[in-house]
Amino acid sequence: MTIIQSFGAAETVTGSCHFLQIKSGPNILIDCGYFQGENEQKTSEPFDFKSTDVDIVLLTHAHLDHVGRVPKLVKEGFDGKLVALRATMDLAEVILMDSAKIAEEDYKTALKKARRTGNEKKIPPPIYSSDDALAVFDLTIQYAEYDKTIQLTPNVKVTFRNAGHILGSATIQIEVTEDGVVKTLVFSGDLGSRRDIIMPHPALVKKADALYIESTYGDRNHRPLQETIAEFKEIVINTLKNKGNVLIPSFAVERTQEVLLMLKEMYYNKELPVCKVFLDSPMAIRATQIYNNYHAELNAVADKLLLRDGTVFEFPYLQYSLKNQESMLINKEESGCIIIAGSGMCTGGRILHHFKHRLWDERNSVIFVGYQVHGTLGRQMIDGASSIQLFHESINVNAKIHMLNGFSAHADQSNLLAWMGEFEQLEKVYLIHGEPDKQTVFKDVIKEQLHKSVHIVKYGEKIFV
Repeated sequence: MTIIQSFGAAETVTGSCHFLQIKSGPNILIDCGYFQGENEQKTSEPFDFKSTDVDIVLLTHAHLDHVGRVPKLVKEGFDGKLVALRATMDLAEVILMDSAKIAEEDYKTALKKARRTGNEKKIPPPIYSSDDALAVFDLTIQYAEYDKTIQLTPNVKVTFRNAGHILGSATIQIEVTEDGVVKTLVFSGDLGSRRDIIMPHPALVKKADALYIESTYGDRNHRPLQETIAEFKEIVINTLKNKGNVLIPSFAVERTQEVLLMLKEMYYNKELPVCKVFLDSPMAIRATQIYNNYHAELNAVADKLLLRDGTVFEFPYLQYSLKNQESMLINKEESGCIIIAGSGMCTGGRILHHFKHRLWDERNSVIFVGYQVHGTLGRQMIDGASSIQLFHESINVNAKIHMLNGFSAHADQSNLLAWMGEFEQLEKVYLIHGEPDKQTVFKDVIKEQLHKSVHIVKYGEKIFV
């Protein structure tokens, strides 16, 4: 009997963390991610298990809400094996080091202010340091390959399948043998769409006694991708023609690469007006280089661009802004710019400085190309805020705000149903990684269309498989 408990991504989208206690085998943790948005405070709270009780960590992919607490786990005593794809670990290094750096800088700033009032003892230290993040890569790491089974222990096997979500993303299939009986547990990770701009289709899985599946968009279908791309192009072209600038808050991993790929195609198709395209994010620049290194794992569109000029993403209008000085120089450009900067949900990063300089100008446009969690600045803006607070200053939101959900790297309801419909044997479905109202809709649809037993996983509840 295997006990599964979800200590994150249970009736919420972020904080992915699923603890498996196998009766005659290892204790396995699937992901160990940050909580974001309204639940962000849970990231600094103690784990609901002992870090030293975890034997093996399996990572589905490198997004912060799936890997962000691994350094905390290591800091608190985990010294077992970590299993992931090589691309996942390359991206994780970028993401974890950036996360640690931001936390350390925020702590120093808060401490400096607190010292003026004698309240420095009230400032909590960062959850982990850059050294703690680096310690993750000193663990025993076993690199997985897609569709190649790894024998973790005599009675536990694991296979990583391409989830089509971001570079290195995986659906994880675990086979546990106890008393001669084999149970198959499948964790979808974040599933990609079947019409992704840069990633291939999610790989199919044939069997699961228990399927833990994400449900971020389980209540709806995305707008057709071609319509979304057409709208993106129209906004970009019209804004540039009207002497404005386009601001794109973008996640460093996947969404930035999709945006660059679209702009490069526009350039070669002679659709993109003469402009300057700034990728103003050291983290996104490094992630883009990693994507280029693993181009063989991308789709046919990326292959075509690579064959054309030797690179998937670069084109003459594109400029990288690595240093702060280079970022500040962008502010001298009055018009004709496309600025891609982090963070994707506007919770920090260089995009905030560009908002300060350009959000009040009605000629400009802001294009949100990714999901905005409740409680974030990005969510405030797409919900219609007339002004926002930035750096102790109120900034009017006069720029045109656009939310393009069609770019989501998550499968929508129809994609999720189609993927599950390909299983030859599927016993029970467990919903994770979604908001409760969306999960309720998805649960009813699964029961109606696939006739499967469905359960919405609650935080910490014990599920026996």
